[in-house]
Amino acid sequence: MTLAVTAPRTDTLGATFPYCTEGRRVTCVVDGDTFWLSGERIRIADIDTPELSPPRCEAERLKGEAAKRRLRELLNAGPFSLTAGWRDEDQHGRKLRTVTRDGRSIGDTMIEEGLARRWDGKRRSWCG
Repeated sequence: MTLAVTAPRTDTLGATFPYCTEGRRVTCVVDGDTFWLSGERIRIADIDTPELSPPRCEAERLKGEAAKRRLRELLNAGPFSLTAGWRDEDQHGRKLRTVTRDGRSIGDTMIEEGLARRWDGKRRSWCG
C-alpha cells in the first residue's frame, strides 16, 4: 500500500547543520537518514541508508559516510519541509518525517545518487 505525502506549499524550515558529536544534540546530522532539528531527533521516513554505528563491512562504512555528507549538503542547501506519515515515531523515539524541498523528497535525490534505498520496512545488508 502506498501512502501519498502532501508537501506544504512553502518550505519554511532551515538551519545550519554541522555533524553531530558527543554531548547534547540540538541541530546536526547523525548519519544518512537521521538528524536533529531544534532538539528533535528526525528519521527520514522514506529512505534507508548504510549504517555507521557500527557498519557491518568497509563498503557499508564508505557508502554510509558518503550518505551522511550528502544529507548534510542537502539540508544546508536551503529551506525545506517536514511531513509526517502514517506513523509519528519509530521504536527508537525518532520522529518519522519525509523531508521535501520545492515539493520533492530529498530521499528521492539520495536514492537517485545511489546513497539510499527506498524504505520498505526492513533493513537489508549493504555488504556485498
